[in-house]
Amino acid sequence: MQKRFHKIQFNDRSLEVQQVPFDLKDYVYFFLKRVVALGVIAAASIYTFDRWFESPADVARDRELAFLKDQLEGLNEDLAQMDAVLADISHRDDAIYRSIFGTDPYPAYLRNPGVGGVDRTKHLAGHAWSEELIAVSEGVAELQRKLVAQSRSFDEVLDLARNNTELLKSIPAIQPVRNEDLKRMASGYGYRIHPIYKVRKFHYGMDFSAPTGTEIFATGDGEVILAKRTYNGFGRHVIIRHGFGYETLYAHMSEILVKRGDKVRRGDLIGLVGSTGTSVAPHLHYEVHKDGKRLNPAHFYFNDLTPEQYEELLMQSEQENQSFD
Repeated sequence: MQKRFHKIQFNDRSLEVQQVPFDLKDYVYFFLKRVVALGVIAAASIYTFDRWFESPADVARDRELAFLKDQLEGLNEDLAQMDAVLADISHRDDAIYRSIFGTDPYPAYLRNPGVGGVDRTKHLAGHAWSEELIAVSEGVAELQRKLVAQSRSFDEVLDLARNNTELLKSIPAIQPVRNEDLKRMASGYGYRIHPIYKVRKFHYGMDFSAPTGTEIFATGDGEVILAKRTYNGFGRHVIIRHGFGYETLYAHMSEILVKRGDKVRRGDLIGLVGSTGTSVAPHLHYEVHKDGKRLNPAHFYFNDLTPEQYEELLMQSEQENQSFD
């Protein structure tokens, strides 16, 4: 019976080619050769598939990683926006609310508290996205500390408000002309082009464009200390002393409806819009003074404007256009 595995061998004696059965050595060599060949083929196949093809599990994993990366980037953007909003709130707290009550700004070391002690992000180290996760975690922690500090600052402002009822009545906290009566907010506080001299000058008030005869209201409780008519400058104008260092000026009126010494309350009618004095169109020029310093009136309309209306007013007032006086 012929053996299954054999090799071809040349017989030197008979000078013939013969089939010789495999011995043990031949079997070992035969199987080793095939094992090596299969190993090479398997390695090449694995490399090829790993290099050029992705398994469903790999595709799902890559999609999940891309999603997580987008989420991390979105969180960083949200944190940056929230930090900017909080910085604006802090600025208003110091520059407006606290200045109204004549108190010092909230201390910087309390508003921006540091952090020490143990490393609270240690558990996030050693992973593929450790740096990004640690940055987000630290950003959230910092924002939380600032929010707590701002909350404490507002608590102090509320305490000041509760103890200063008369001050709150005196603060010029409304617009002198109703929104529905306005054509537009013509010019704000800051550098503007003078309508007559055509030069860039600092405009210390706000110009409210409205038809002649539009009603003008006192913006806080107080006493009329000036009700005067001039033929240039402010024309017919009124000054109200509110106390606590506050005074307000209403200029270019067509008619004055109060006199010196009158006591007025917030919302009382004091005159009508006009274009008297140095003016190029009917409007009200309005100023707020505190301890002799002229302030931006836009910071004081917190009693009768919604947040959206207030932001719109600020945007309009910051445009560097031409004033009406």
